Amino acid sequence: MDDRKHKNHKGIYEYYAKHPESADEKIFGRVSYPDRRGFLKGAGLATMAAVLGGAIPFHRNMPAGIIPAAFAEGLDDIMIEGKEGLTVLNDRPMNAETPPHLLNDDITPTSRHFIRNNGIPPTAVNPEHWTLTINGLVDKPLTLSIGDLKQNFDVVEQQLLVECGGNGRAFFDPKAKGNQWTYGAVACSNWTGVRLADVLKAAGVKDGAVYTAHYGADKHLSGEEGKLPISRGLPIAKAMGSENLIAFEQNGKPLHPMNGAPLRLVVPGWPGSCSQKWLTRIQVRDQIHDGPKMTGTAYRVPNRPIAPGEKVANEDFEIIERMPVKSLITSPQTNTQVHGSEVLVRGHAWSGDRKVDKVQVSIDFGATWMDAKLSAPSNEGAWQTFNTKVKFPQAGYYEVWAKAIDDHGISQPFAIAWNPKGYLNNTFHRVALVVKG
Repeated sequence: MDDRKHKNHKGIYEYYAKHPESADEKIFGRVSYPDRRGFLKGAGLATMAAVLGGAIPFHRNMPAGIIPAAFAEGLDDIMIEGKEGLTVLNDRPMNAETPPHLLNDDITPTSRHFIRNNGIPPTAVNPEHWTLTINGLVDKPLTLSIGDLKQNFDVVEQQLLVECGGNGRAFFDPKAKGNQWTYGAVACSNWTGVRLADVLKAAGVKDGAVYTAHYGADKHLSGEEGKLPISRGLPIAKAMGSENLIAFEQNGKPLHPMNGAPLRLVVPGWPGSCSQKWLTRIQVRDQIHDGPKMTGTAYRVPNRPIAPGEKVANEDFEIIERMPVKSLITSPQTNTQVHGSEVLVRGHAWSGDRKVDKVQVSIDFGATWMDAKLSAPSNEGAWQTFNTKVKFPQAGYYEVWAKAIDDHGISQPFAIAWNPKGYLNNTFHRVALVVKG
């Protein structure tokens, strides 16, 4: 994307978000919509083609009122110590996402793992002095050092996906409050630790246990002593799954300070907020946990489909558990030129605690789809990698779309299932390409 487009990205995006039906006309000229499958013609078609850098061979399939993928991104790479190319969304608390093309590795490097914080990270994080307490509804309360965890429990390494529940919030209309994540609040690293279930079994979970409660050493933004920024938990059945880790290493090295060093939970397939960072205590409770970010509308969605902008009573929200089916194109990078008629499309797909059965790719705005080659997950809780070669019939502007279908037959949707908090956006990922032939 050239500098002019980059500087204008926000204004164009905001105009599409607020006025989707008129944006094409106001920005690109004359447009008509006989059936909402956008029909660009005359000056509108010529103007859009000029801005996008080439003719649009499948323009008759282009949906009306949706911003071209060429303008849907435009992130500034800002370096953070120990991180590479992350885009900062907020610095208090620190939140930063990873552009899709930097997530191309099968195993996400620590330097490219996104950051999602709710409070102020602790500064005293010496692993030699760190302890984890297991208490509450257990037969034998435990206080364990990291050394105890390594010595007394099986140490395992697993490739596990972590995704923020608000990933994709930036594309909601009407807008939802919160960090405006686009695509990059997701990662799949190698984590080393001990199984959460093994530690809970050692403590002896009592009959009547309902939920875990997780506590970390981070401080509330107010600085008020004893006030927690976040404390979420898991149903006991989920907590006893073999896929969940109490982790002390990421990709064979100590955890990054912004990713929970020296100890954290990793709970794949559920919102990243369940994976408490700077972990100090796990309490077993006889009720659904009611800590900060567990009540009200936090990490909850309406218990029924609602219209965009509809008001929903608090009692009609339910806790988010498994994350939805999703895919991400990591290569080629959006807004690049392709020289030649063929390109390799690559990316990842996942579906909460299920497997992905199929990934399909389209280059004609969803009119036709082709199956991609899909790998098996390296272990339960990991994403799956897909790739396929696509051939373009002629030079021009194209959008490559991807959709995943899981082993329950559930597919990614074209449109966002709107909710007030901007969670669980799993619509198709789109990248923009200009084919030079």
